[in-house]
Amino acid sequence: MSTFLSPRNVRGAAISLVLCLAAGMACAQPRMSIDREQLERKLQSTGTLIETSSGARQIEASGVVEAAARRADARELHQRARVALTAGELEKAAKLLDESSRAMFDGVRLAAPSQVTEAKQRADYQARLDSTRALIEAQKRISAEKGGTRAAEPSRQAEALIGEADKLAAAGRLTDARHTLDQAYLTVKAAIGSQREGDTLVRSLNFATPADEYAYEVDRNDTHRMLVQMLLKDRHGDAMVDQAVAASGKLRTQAEGEASRNDHRSAIRTLEDSTRELVKAIRAAGVYIPG
Repeated sequence: MSTFLSPRNVRGAAISLVLCLAAGMACAQPRMSIDREQLERKLQSTGTLIETSSGARQIEASGVVEAAARRADARELHQRARVALTAGELEKAAKLLDESSRAMFDGVRLAAPSQVTEAKQRADYQARLDSTRALIEAQKRISAEKGGTRAAEPSRQAEALIGEADKLAAAGRLTDARHTLDQAYLTVKAAIGSQREGDTLVRSLNFATPADEYAYEVDRNDTHRMLVQMLLKDRHGDAMVDQAVAASGKLRTQAEGEASRNDHRSAIRTLEDSTRELVKAIRAAGVYIPG
């Protein structure tokens, strides 16, 4: 049975929670019944926080990749909360919405100008460089297994981009260096995702449920979308590219609708089609991605 809290007690609990959080302490919170309508409102307000709030604009303007990554995490958690709410899993939805909000606030905090120092930029650059090199090695192994005359091309492109990024970093142009390095990272990550598409062994080992596989496909689609945005931000009026990006967007929306109805198997297939459209756009920009 849920505990009834008077307005005064609710205010007191909220004040205590704020004070605990400010002190870095873990706080015990009173259990309250979960109201579906309230959750639906929270789902909408969290979506606004992620997409159109001043914090969202701050992340976009900052160019801080870690902040953008936390925002992407918030988006994924928000989508999972939507799926849980549709399925009537109210406690799970509430937890995911809380995690989504925290991820977004982390992103806003990382985007704060006071956090962006040269030392931090260099440390972050090195961390992303290490991750990119690890992905390159993985992509080379997958290419050797699957074969194909152009299978290793994404790794070669990524290594060339790393060379450019290192020169920019050495010249003190850390923002430009990170942008170039991120392109290398996304190129090889997208290549690995495309090479693994349809791999029955990988799917059977890694995905316990269709919902888990759908989450993987969302991440793969997001990776391709970010790479498209990076490659094509200065390109306008390319009819083939615009058509592929538009088609991908429609399929992504369709997949989200299918997932919200708990039809994850259909959503997976639709997301795969959406990602294939993005591959067309990426190739049109001069970057080879298998698939």
